[in-house]
Amino acid sequence: MRFNLIGPFEIVTGDGRTHAPKAPKICQMLAVLALHPGEAVATDTLIRELWGESAPGNAPKILQTHVYHARRMLDETLGDTVDRRLLLTRVPGYRLDIDGDQTDVHLFERLVRQAQRELDQGFPETAADRLARARRLWRAPMLCNVQAGPVLTGRVARMEELRIRALELWVESGTRLDRHRELLPELRTLVNDHPLHEWFHGQLISALHRAGRRGEALQAYQHLYSILKSELGLEPSAELRRLQAEILHAPDPDGARPVARRGVGPQPRVTPLWPSAAAS
Repeated sequence: MRFNLIGPFEIVTGDGRTHAPKAPKICQMLAVLALHPGEAVATDTLIRELWGESAPGNAPKILQTHVYHARRMLDETLGDTVDRRLLLTRVPGYRLDIDGDQTDVHLFERLVRQAQRELDQGFPETAADRLARARRLWRAPMLCNVQAGPVLTGRVARMEELRIRALELWVESGTRLDRHRELLPELRTLVNDHPLHEWFHGQLISALHRAGRRGEALQAYQHLYSILKSELGLEPSAELRRLQAEILHAPDPDGARPVARRGVGPQPRVTPLWPSAAAS
């Protein structure tokens, strides 16, 4: 049995059947509980998720009714595949009696933590394998079929940040494995999806340069320069300006001296390439 929250909220039974609860309030309540597997979630927290600042005076009684219907739904959905009651009353509220590994969110978090540790220890191949597993879990935006209240909204925002971190680690592992050309299609997608994320832009520029595509690398820098200027009135970071300078002053393949170029932003002194994600 597994509770999936990355993508649409659904319950996968032990025999492989998938069930998506229909009632919006029950979906919200079970999603909050599934994000705290094996832990009691306070009644006040569930009420805040379901009604925000506009909770009715009889909210605890209504919540009890939602719990009753959720228990019936779980019993009907899981049938003989589970030999115990999953939704328990426990002070200070309610608890979903499942393990962390029975939710895709906790599995995703664990894989990303392990990948970070393995990269830090110098094992990019193993890190890349774990990140590939984590990325397969990300089916669609988290809880995309649930009308999230304040509690779930905060957790969704946290998971979006963790997803971006997983993408950074994926790029970092590929860079350490010298997979610059293989990374290019995905890096182009990332800079399109996250136009103000300078690190992704830097990795695209660096990968193009290392792949021998210097002109495209400079075009990618100019693209970022234009975005930041028009959107925020800013220039690229000092690290990216140094990367641009390194590309401008890199020798041509035939050994000729580099030719100074104009109109591609500032040209400071040459320093090493854009730093790794682990160092940021």
